[in-house]
Amino acid sequence: MTTIESRIGKIEEKEETVFQFLSNFRNFENLVPQDKISGWEATEDSCRFTISGIGEVGLKIVDKKPHKVIKYSGDNLATVDFHLWIQLKQVDERDTRVKITFKAELNPMLNTLAKKPLQEFVNILVDKLEQHQF
Repeated sequence: MTTIESRIGKIEEKEETVFQFLSNFRNFENLVPQDKISGWEATEDSCRFTISGIGEVGLKIVDKKPHKVIKYSGDNLATVDFHLWIQLKQVDERDTRVKITFKAELNPMLNTLAKKPLQEFVNILVDKLEQHQF
């Protein structure tokens, strides 16, 4: 099992606001790195896009624990079974910490090819969340 974890980010907003934002894939388009992502399509509960160097990926929301965790999994487009989740923890009035975790069963070759782009992807998402005006 390949596990990739982002750094822990700091968002200057209440966790409830961040949670509501992350619970709708239509809000993600401005978060994804435009130089690495193409073909973005989204509904509230699912999205589909192509990651440069990896291929087409689809995500769907599979579980939510209000204001704390949102779990996503690959949809039928994905050739690899994977899960992504975002954890939120409010530590002060306008200070929410965020961490993104990616887990997948990758064969050794795919693991070698995909690990670095996936690590960059989750860290860029954290960067974008920190910079986003909610």
